[in-house]
Amino acid sequence: MKPSATTRPVRALEKPLEGWRLRWYTIIFEADTRAGRLFDQALIFIILLSIGVVMADSVQSIHQEHALMLQRMEWLFTALFTAEYLARLLCVRKPMQYATSFYGVIDLIALLPTYLALFVPGLHALIDVRVLRLLRVFRIFKLTAYVAEYQSLARALSSSRRKIMVFLSAVMMLVLIMGTVMYVVEGPENGFSSIPTSVYWAISTVTTVGFGDITPKTDLGRLIASFMMLLGWGTLAVPTGIVTAEMAAHRRLDWMQVTTRTCHECLTEGHAADANCCFHCGARLPAYKADEQGTNGGPQAERPHQSR
Repeated sequence: MKPSATTRPVRALEKPLEGWRLRWYTIIFEADTRAGRLFDQALIFIILLSIGVVMADSVQSIHQEHALMLQRMEWLFTALFTAEYLARLLCVRKPMQYATSFYGVIDLIALLPTYLALFVPGLHALIDVRVLRLLRVFRIFKLTAYVAEYQSLARALSSSRRKIMVFLSAVMMLVLIMGTVMYVVEGPENGFSSIPTSVYWAISTVTTVGFGDITPKTDLGRLIASFMMLLGWGTLAVPTGIVTAEMAAHRRLDWMQVTTRTCHECLTEGHAADANCCFHCGARLPAYKADEQGTNGGPQAERPHQSR
């Protein structure tokens, strides 16, 4: 029998125990319920739409023709994000813990530019307000809190970082050697005026960019360039294979369903459905509402229904 919420240590619970705050918390922070999924989907749509407005406002012709409409839309988005930020603070038992967390800081940064431009008009004399508008692009980082694939990719990149660094160091040694060889083969008379310039050519060739500002003129130089062009395809395939292999390995390890359960100590998301402790800080996780109902396909969802 599971212990009730009132019998668990208070230290492990920032989740409200009852009332409207509990309902809000379930919707805002726990996306494995129907209402929570709808909330997150609507929030992601609004975030993307607000970023689109910022991008459109940076186009001079659109800004001149639709400046008033874009400004009103920006204030609408700012009001919505302000309401969301306040709702998150209200529905947790320790608001400062969320306010000082990573996503809490991102939420606040997403709100500041519009308010600063309104209440501090003197900033126009010091810096163009468009620089402040760039801060609103931080809203896109909030997407990682709700999309599990972002977290899976981040884990794969983190796990393969050493392999990628070894590969990049090998590529850097290769372009340094080949750039030096091309400097000797072609020489300054063919545009390879120095070893750094030749290394620049080698990098642009291996990465298949090929600006064309420097081209080999001798037969041996063209042969080396052809070899490096073919090698460039390998430089694209190797890191892709490394990251893909890590993602596949993580998928095999994550045989248990990962949910949006949130640790109430460090606010880390992405815990397994049957996890008892946070994988980041080790704090004990409270029972998750979706788990109790067996609605997310976790271990409890697999149990057959027992009638009385």
